Amino acid sequence: MTEPPTTEAEDPFTESPEDETALDGEEDASALWGTEYSGTAEISVDIYDFCSADGSRRLADSQSYSMDGTLNLGSPRSGGGETESNPFSLLFAAGDPSEAGAVSFWSSAVSTTSGQDLAGNPRDPQVLLTYWEMGWSEGELDAQLTDPHTQEAVALNLFNWSSPVVACRSDLGQLPGGYPHALDVGTTFAGPLDSSTASLTAEGVSTDSLIEFHIEFEGTAW
Repeated sequence: MTEPPTTEAEDPFTESPEDETALDGEEDASALWGTEYSGTAEISVDIYDFCSADGSRRLADSQSYSMDGTLNLGSPRSGGGETESNPFSLLFAAGDPSEAGAVSFWSSAVSTTSGQDLAGNPRDPQVLLTYWEMGWSEGELDAQLTDPHTQEAVALNLFNWSSPVVACRSDLGQLPGGYPHALDVGTTFAGPLDSSTASLTAEGVSTDSLIEFHIEFEGTAW
């Protein structure tokens, strides 16, 4: 039995991929590799808790706000002898990573692990983790989160939100900054996307069922 990867993931945009060749049928998508967009993310979030008398889930708060957002597209990521099966790698971020209300989407990442398994056999010290299944056709992105990789402890698709110091005791205050909530399977990111502009909508829920969100991102390539 091989040892599961548990170490840190590498930034998918700091290293060159092993294969720069576009996948069959995705020649047009390769024109977007290296494109960066900047703009504004309009975010609506519903916050839930389990503080009702019977312990059931209830709506605790709702907020709407704006944050600066960026979208980066790269060539499909490679690692451990595998290549991401998406037309491009995607990294979307809104807000500072430590800020309450910030959000991040990673389509894939490469995690580093031991060069040997538990039996001492040599293995590739890199493993490719793919989070999203994405399609891009005629200028339309259609993406869905299919694996948060929480079991590998490399959850990178996150929504940050402040948490109470003591659960169900809002009168005792909130922890500073934001607490990262991993996004669940079924989160979507879709809309018009071309070499000039991105007009994308995201909707999803966190794995702990405490966060539901809706995001409208308008970005311009630069």
